[in-house]
Amino acid sequence: MAMAWLEALKSRLEQEKAVRMVANDPALTAELLLMFKVILADGEVRQRELDIFKRICRDSFGLDPDAMDGVYRYLSDFAYEISPAQAAGTFADLPLERRQRLLDHMIAIAEADRDIDKREERFLARIGDILGFDITEVRKGR
Repeated sequence: MAMAWLEALKSRLEQEKAVRMVANDPALTAELLLMFKVILADGEVRQRELDIFKRICRDSFGLDPDAMDGVYRYLSDFAYEISPAQAAGTFADLPLERRQRLLDHMIAIAEADRDIDKREERFLARIGDILGFDITEVRKGR
């Protein structure tokens, strides 16, 4: 019984750590929001898109995909307060490489199901424009 309690405590602390990490970094919050908006852009949440999102969270940000429940709740609450354009605007003064990495992540999520819907394409083009990229040129280079 004590071991189960310790595991539950460890899990909760990991979730709280992930939420604090995201909440204390406005650019990371904006980036995760924009990536999640790509998942929602075509009206369907597909497992392949979620898998790519989780891989990016793990590999690029050090967020444990199994400890993300609190982060998802935080992003859900925050999503009502910020538009995609405002989130992308957070990146206006960040280095070109960081903006490119965000757009690459968003494209990877959109391409996860091997079918980029027109709504996803419009969303990527709009965010790409805010970030200072021509999405048609970015896609040609992939």
